[in-house]
Amino acid sequence: MATIRELTVESLAHLQAQGQTRAVVDEGARAILRDWMLHPRQAAPKEATPSGTAMSVEEKLAYLRERAADWKPTRALGTLREKMVFAVGDPHARLMLVGEAPGYDEERLGEPFVGRAGQKLNQVLQAMGLKREDVYISNICKWRPSMGDNQGMANRAPTPQEIAACVKIVLAEIRAIGPQCIVCLGGTAGNGLLGLQGASVGALRGKWHECQGVPVRVTYHPSYLLRNEALSSRRAVWEDMLAAMELLGMPISDKQRRYFTQP
Repeated sequence: MATIRELTVESLAHLQAQGQTRAVVDEGARAILRDWMLHPRQAAPKEATPSGTAMSVEEKLAYLRERAADWKPTRALGTLREKMVFAVGDPHARLMLVGEAPGYDEERLGEPFVGRAGQKLNQVLQAMGLKREDVYISNICKWRPSMGDNQGMANRAPTPQEIAACVKIVLAEIRAIGPQCIVCLGGTAGNGLLGLQGASVGALRGKWHECQGVPVRVTYHPSYLLRNEALSSRRAVWEDMLAAMELLGMPISDKQRRYFTQP
């Protein structure tokens, strides 16, 4: 017999399919619905491998992390640093975020988006009613790009060659997790995941793309908002996040819809 949670999620998904995008609920109900819509697959069944051994999502990611630690294509380049920064978050999340590459802070702590850009990302997630633990966060490049022996705290974007060497790892993550929506944070991530080169965020954002059958939205990197605090820039990122929330069927308040609009 279906549970109240399952029936509610199914009913909301049916209303969304019919074109209804709003429902009147109080804040308490909105918080419950947000959690239900984001985590409907916590008890997802294990899949069988060709050998007949069942593997959970967690086991698949652990296996992938182990393989990636000695990933031959990246080692052959000789342009990436030694420490791998894999990913963080809920492997059952419906929303996956893909960034550029680890920086100084990320390499030091072994986790994506923990520096100033990570703090800005946390603020964006909080505005969505989410925490880092509610999503899955990865990078298109799993190693900090090298700038030589005296690199210090300096960072650089990964090259197309470095991205090409790493992208198969991220594609395998997507297959393991099966997210219902991916948001690429920045043009480097967007170009890498979509198999493009040189496309600007401005040209990519504001519409849906696809990767392995999963809808993909490209928006500005949180570091861009640190450099550019114009209302229009913040609104552009927020519009992309609202689009992701709508696709996932997350409840959106009128207050959230009005964020960063002119008074």
